[in-house]
Parts: sequence; structure tokens; C-alpha cells
Amino acid sequence: MDMDYCITRTIDTTDLMALKQRTIEALKSEGFGVLTEIDLQATLKAKLNKDHLPHLILGACNPGFADQVVTMEPHISTMLPCNVTIRQLPNGKHELAAIDPAAAMGGIGNPAIEPIAAQVRDALQRVLEML
Repeated sequence: MDMDYCITRTIDTTDLMALKQRTIEALKSEGFGVLTEIDLQATLKAKLNKDHLPHLILGACNPGFADQVVTMEPHISTMLPCNVTIRQLPNGKHELAAIDPAAAMGGIGNPAIEPIAAQVRDALQRVLEML
């Protein structure tokens, strides 16, 4: 399923940690490393005492792509890294979602970035298809 700003895929698994590891490996195969990990469920429980289903945010970065876009447009670093999320759905399955860099960076107004953003989107799409 594609939305205007992200690409998604539902995975028929109930093992979040195994899916997280598979996601990290799939990201590596496309040249991404995970720079940050946020446990949104734990954070919202600690800060707001609200219960949510498991939800992880992985901050993924492909250094080659990052270097290219930051060289062209230094302030684009405000949009890095590319977030990939894994969240448990009420039915026990999990949804993976990744930002669509082409949509996110489209408003910057630098046409030279568009082909790179499309390459990053395609790489993230391949990651989701691997899982």
C-alpha cells in the first residue's frame, strides 16, 4: 500500500523482534545502516502514561545518498535519516512503513535532488518487498 508520503507493507508475523532484525538486514543489503532506534510504545508510556501497541522507529541512512543530497542542499539534513517504522496492528500482524523521500523532498525546489530521492525511495521499496 502506498500513501502520499510513505510506502507500507503488512507482514503476517507476530514476532516484532525477529521482524526488526530482518528489517535491519534488508536495510543493510541496500546500503543503509540504522543510526537511531526509538521505542515509541515505551516512550509514550513513560512520558504520557498511555498504552500503545508496540511501535519502533528505525532511523536509517545510506551514507552515499546522504552525501549526495547534503552536498547539493545542506539544509536537507533536517530530513535525514529516512525513518522506517514497524508497528503492531490490532490483529497481531505488523506494518512496516518507510518515508517516501521523493514526496518528502519534492517541496525543496531543487530538481537535481529528485532523481536521488527516487533512487532512495526505490531502495526502501525493495527493503519492504524483501520482508
